[in-house]
Amino acid sequence: MATTYARINADILTWARERAQLSVSALASKLGVPNDKLDAWERAEKPPTFKQAQDFAAKTHIPFGYLYLKQPPEETLPLPDLRTVGGHHPNRPSSELIEMAQIVLRRQEWYAEYLRDQGVERNPYVGRFTARSNILDVVQNMRQVLGIPAHPERGNWEDYWRLLIRKIEEAGILVMRQGFIRHHSRPLSVQEFRGFAISDPLAPVIFVNQADAPAARLFTLIHELVHIWLGKSGVSDASPDTHQREEIFCNAVAAEFLVPEAEFDTHWQDAEDWKENLPVLEAHFRVSTWVIARRALTLGKISRDEYRNYVDDLQERYRNRERTQGGPTFYRTQRGQISETFSKALVSEALSGRVLLRDAGSLLNMKPHKITNYAKELGI
Repeated sequence: MATTYARINADILTWARERAQLSVSALASKLGVPNDKLDAWERAEKPPTFKQAQDFAAKTHIPFGYLYLKQPPEETLPLPDLRTVGGHHPNRPSSELIEMAQIVLRRQEWYAEYLRDQGVERNPYVGRFTARSNILDVVQNMRQVLGIPAHPERGNWEDYWRLLIRKIEEAGILVMRQGFIRHHSRPLSVQEFRGFAISDPLAPVIFVNQADAPAARLFTLIHELVHIWLGKSGVSDASPDTHQREEIFCNAVAAEFLVPEAEFDTHWQDAEDWKENLPVLEAHFRVSTWVIARRALTLGKISRDEYRNYVDDLQERYRNRERTQGGPTFYRTQRGQISETFSKALVSEALSGRVLLRDAGSLLNMKPHKITNYAKELGI
């Protein structure tokens, strides 16, 4: 049988490899071909076979048809980019960030249409304030809506995290969190972003990058919640170095919501090692030590180097623990990552026949035949 070669655009090969942030040697290894063969494809000296071109598209996470385009498609982040990296606006977002935003937007669009069918007109909490509002007024309103006191009287910060997510979803705001795209094959970068908000007036969504250390996610959750209260969508890294007014405001509200300044000053003790404060303050505010360190930085109690060294150590300990510990079941993971409110609505519609199982599976990143088992996990 004659070999079928793919008459594709070699320039697209280079673009796709660089987009996937892979070197020639790394991609050649994934494809099982010598480096010089891949290099020859990119220089248009010899085309790959049809099967090799299909493998190339799969390994670089692009549609196969892209390889036949005359020029690379223009890919843009579908949400406002509010990130700060090293004090500057970052370069082009990664393909993982763009795809994750697109995935969540597709879920949000489905849920908005579902709410319209239910007769829901709008979420009353979206856009209540502006970045010029009084910080304490915003904090007070958020606590009142969520029914959350200044800090819980019992439990730990992980209990607080779960409580906040439940209360936020009860307020009609979907909370989604993932650390990978498509079953751990493509990790999201914490250095690139920590979360984003979709401030849709009907179906707002908060996304938290689950690749981040658990201790850091609490601050991101409230930071993105403030974006909803402002009615401003955007991708954030919640950086303390940001110069953007909106991000500064969201950071300030999140800090005051989780650790009120007046109480913090009362309980903070000047010590030879500032970390001696962490156990006492963690127990008092029911937040993670990461949040305490962040508050200490913004209130001038510790230096930027002390803060950075501490959170880098937390992040490293989290990565080491992830490598040695197993995770929860597939269905429990799905329930924890894809908003329970969204999941129950979509699965119920699928089981009733109003949504095709194939379409529901696509939105849930789940094979259609698994939806029945997922329904049991959700208690449907």
